[in-house]
Amino acid sequence: MATVVALHAHPDDEVILTGGTLARAAAAGHRVVVVTATDGHLDTAEDRYRLDELRCATDILGVHRVECLGYADSGYGPVFPADPPGRVRFARADVAVAAERVAEILRAEHADLLLSYEANGGYGHRDHVQVHRVGARAAALAATPRVLEATMPRETLRRVATAARLLRLPEPYEEQLLATAYAPRAIITHRIDVRRFARQKRAALAEHRSQIGAAQARALGVLLRLPPAVFGLLFGREWFVDPAARGAPVRTDIFG
Repeated sequence: MATVVALHAHPDDEVILTGGTLARAAAAGHRVVVVTATDGHLDTAEDRYRLDELRCATDILGVHRVECLGYADSGYGPVFPADPPGRVRFARADVAVAAERVAEILRAEHADLLLSYEANGGYGHRDHVQVHRVGARAAALAATPRVLEATMPRETLRRVATAARLLRLPEPYEEQLLATAYAPRAIITHRIDVRRFARQKRAALAEHRSQIGAAQARALGVLLRLPPAVFGLLFGREWFVDPAARGAPVRTDIFG
């Protein structure tokens, strides 16, 4: 059996990008560890509800260990807020220091695989970009054998955005981002079938209830109202890029 460590930016990213893959790995007997860089709070760290939601969600997915590095959320958009009192926003964190903290976990877990993000952070969120930097450095420090970068096919996102406009539903990303968001299908190296774990992924996503009422999360509320079978049809695949094997045949198992 192998050990996979998934490094994510915020609580709820672990479900959205890799929830089915983590549940599938855990069900197969592999050890699964989730590390989040931030606690999801822009300001105070006193209210721990985001981390409580994270633990509930990862329990549903079968995750064995959850760690949070404790950085403050850096926010999304053109304004990069100042650090809150006594805290550092993750995008301003010293990459070497943060990477060593992640590397300590990789070493302790004897990790076979690190799941991280692409250099563009998927859709450009500064915390997601920083996850890529920190994850790559940590894997090198810990001599972790393999790294896969969680992504989505850019072409699929464009079709989803078009359908959302036609149905007058919230669009997942701003239209101007779709030209560069995530990865073109041609460079994706792993396509994972997670339809058997769609019910777990949907239930785990529902645990992040604090995000459902936010302005950017209207789409999330729509998704959670879908019957599990329909949810599975729409979200039955997860994708990764192996930065060391671009152009290789598409694989169907993260451990392959």
